[in-house]
Amino acid sequence: MRKITNQLLEKADRAIDAAHHLEEKGDFEFSIGRAYYAMFYTAEALINEKELRFSKHGGVHGAFGEHYVKTGLFDQKYHRWLLSAFNRRIAGDYGIDATFSPEEAREAIHQAQEFLAVARAFLVEKHI
Repeated sequence: MRKITNQLLEKADRAIDAAHHLEEKGDFEFSIGRAYYAMFYTAEALINEKELRFSKHGGVHGAFGEHYVKTGLFDQKYHRWLLSAFNRRIAGDYGIDATFSPEEAREAIHQAQEFLAVARAFLVEKHI
């Protein structure tokens, strides 16, 4: 596995930890934002293994879908989760009156944890 890939996976871990702390404090919109970034870093790590880098979120989203979902390497739910989390992050970061429930925050964190775990297992199994 490439050094940058490991660094991105570690960053995803830290984002999940931050999401947990924010959720426990009742900062659900920011918790969801950190859960999104955990998924984003996970997707970045995967596409980094294909020697691809993008400067925009849409590039990462598209490359993950093209190289991992359309090829059948990953279930399409991970791509849906990534895109959904992105939309919630945008609403939370830029919306003045965006509100999220504790359940929504916990769901986002759970999805980020699962995506990261599946990606790690894939990378280890494939010896990438």
